[in-house]
Amino acid sequence: MPEIKLSSDELSLMSMFQGMTGATARDCVIDEKRNRVIFVIAKGQMGLAIGKDGASVKKIERTVRRPVEVVEWADDVEGLVKNSLGARFVQEVRVSDRLDGTKGVVVIVDSRKKGAVLGLGGKNAEKVRLLARRYFDINNVQITSEL
Repeated sequence: MPEIKLSSDELSLMSMFQGMTGATARDCVIDEKRNRVIFVIAKGQMGLAIGKDGASVKKIERTVRRPVEVVEWADDVEGLVKNSLGARFVQEVRVSDRLDGTKGVVVIVDSRKKGAVLGLGGKNAEKVRLLARRYFDINNVQITSEL
């Protein structure tokens, strides 16, 4: 796993998130390109992080004045991809070593749910790429559906 250095902004956001939700934030990614904050939280704390009817996330969004997304941590790339996209939509995750020495991931989703998985403007696909590169040094994530 590559070494991750957190900025003081990210550290203060994590501290605020933990204080407001009671959930343990493992990481915080400020995505300037999509104007959002992504929190990676400890396993099993998703309910605590989101709060009843999403109340905790809404409160944090009002505080940071940008959309907030929460992803549950997983120790392997398959688990992290499923947690990022929604496990119920993901049929299979294939990790492969490519000829140039990099790793790639192919995610197979239900063709009827592909739009929901990708998200508006591909924001969910971009989130998976960002997290896969950050934690597992994976350069290419492809989301497709079986025909």
